Amino acid sequence: MNLWFRLIMMLLRRPWRKPADPFSTTVVRMRVWPLDLDLNRHVTNGRYFTLADLGRMDYVLRTGAFRTALRHKAVPIVGDAWGKFRRELKVFESFEIHTRMLGWDDKWSFLEHRFVKDGRVAGVVVMRGVFRSSKGTVKPADIVRDLGVPDQSPPLPLWLSQWSDSCDGMSMQLRDEEAGAT
Repeated sequence: MNLWFRLIMMLLRRPWRKPADPFSTTVVRMRVWPLDLDLNRHVTNGRYFTLADLGRMDYVLRTGAFRTALRHKAVPIVGDAWGKFRRELKVFESFEIHTRMLGWDDKWSFLEHRFVKDGRVAGVVVMRGVFRSSKGTVKPADIVRDLGVPDQSPPLPLWLSQWSDSCDGMSMQLRDEEAGAT
């Protein structure tokens, strides 16, 4: 329930939030609530991914990517996500989610969500996603072109390219396993 409440609060604040450039970092401020905790009394690992969804929603609304997706009759879909946990976030502590575009390739867009408390990174969620329409996947270059960004992605860090390749490898393995099972 608190996730719906957070989403509604974010959407109600939206008219007062400034539009953002696609290469800027958007920031959403939050607080840890008791329902965010695991048995160790800190934010549970899975909650980071859910909270990253809220940071991503703020990002796509403020950058205009959502309007662009609607023009393409497409919706954003997360394909893969990865998390790095560095420090605890405990009950009632305030924190920020810093969301930024890392770049894109022929199919995927890559976003980073940093969970920041007192100027230090508590955790990071990286995701790769697509915009999918009834006609298939919309190329990221088409989306960013509509946002006034050059078609060419900034260079992706080596670790990000390797992670994306490993995700593709897992997808191929799963397809092979499913084909062998039928």
